[in-house]
This record gives sequence, structure tokens and C-alpha cells, in this order.
Amino acid sequence: MKAFLRLFFKLLYHQFAFTYDLVAAAVSFNRWKDWTREILPLIEGTRILELGFGPGHLQRLLRRDGWFAVGIDESPQMTRLARRNTKGHANLTRGLAQRLPFADESFDTIISTFPSEYIFDPRTLAEARRCLTVRGRLTVLPAAMPKSRVLEWLYKVTGESPSESEEIVKKKLKEPFVKANFETEIIIRDVQSSRLFIIIATRTNS
Repeated sequence: MKAFLRLFFKLLYHQFAFTYDLVAAAVSFNRWKDWTREILPLIEGTRILELGFGPGHLQRLLRRDGWFAVGIDESPQMTRLARRNTKGHANLTRGLAQRLPFADESFDTIISTFPSEYIFDPRTLAEARRCLTVRGRLTVLPAAMPKSRVLEWLYKVTGESPSESEEIVKKKLKEPFVKANFETEIIIRDVQSSRLFIIIATRTNS
């Protein structure tokens, strides 16, 4: 099942990128964009990097709110879609989170919403740490726990919602970031139809 889901999401993010918004809206009962916006109040500083910008909706909001925003994504299909959605006004580049093409301490906050497994890769976390200023934040929204029984069943089937208790989920989410020498906390946001798990990983001096 996991192998099938990996293939499905790979296709969704590449060959079928044009259906991404429709699928995301369907599986979230049209709450997907609202969920991703929950990360915005947690941004600190003015220089922002988004890992995996997808269709570009957050990039548009970041620019609207006056932040200096940059986005990186490895999918050429998503890059084309995001350029269209942002009308060419966003700073977007193709590349891998494991090899960020940015100088040391380039950003105050790095954000990522509903990323795939790459976000827990030690290479991704090392690169994020390198590119953050001291006390800069890597803020990640990796998972939602739906309150609706229909959504809960659907998300458990797809693997997009954790099935363990909140404390176990928080511990599992926190561990890779602590190992990467981030000062890490997990916060939970109660929003309509769901509970959102958000990782706030702060770069320390050490």
C-alpha cells in the first residue's frame, strides 16, 4: 500500500500536477488552503524560503504580505504551474531540499506545508540549518488529524494522517529535528474539521 501511495503522490506532483488543487480540495473537504495558511502567523523575520512550493499559493500570499520570499521545488510541472498561479511575480527555482543553492544564513524562516518524506532526510535538515540565521526557524506543517470520521478514515487509508496518539506522533515528528541539532517544539492548532501538527525547529548557536 505504501509503495502504491508513493507512486500516486509522485504522479500527482509531476505528470498530474494540473489536478493537484482539485485532489487536495477533495480529500480535505475544501480546507487544504486554509490549513496551509495556518503557518503564516508563525513566520519570523523578513527573508523566507519555502521548501516544496507546489502550486504556488503560499508564495502569492507571502509576496502580498510584504515578505521577501523564495521558493524551491524539484518538480518541473509544479514550477510551471506555480509560475502561472503567481503570474510570474514569485522568486521560484528548481532544485532539491537536500542541496539548497543558497548561501549560509540566507533566511530568517524556512517553511514547508505537507511535504513528503524528504523533509525528514538528515541532508535536508542540515541544509536548512546552514541556510538559516542563528535563531532562525524551520517551520513545517507535516500532518493533519481530521475530526470528521469520513476524513479520518480517508486519511488513515492514504497515510496522510497519523493513527497513533498525539503524544506518540509529537515524539516521532520531533526526533529527526532534535537529532539535527534544532531546538524543537511541536504545536497543535485546532481548526475547523481538523487538528494540525506544526513543527517549529529553531537553529541554535551550537
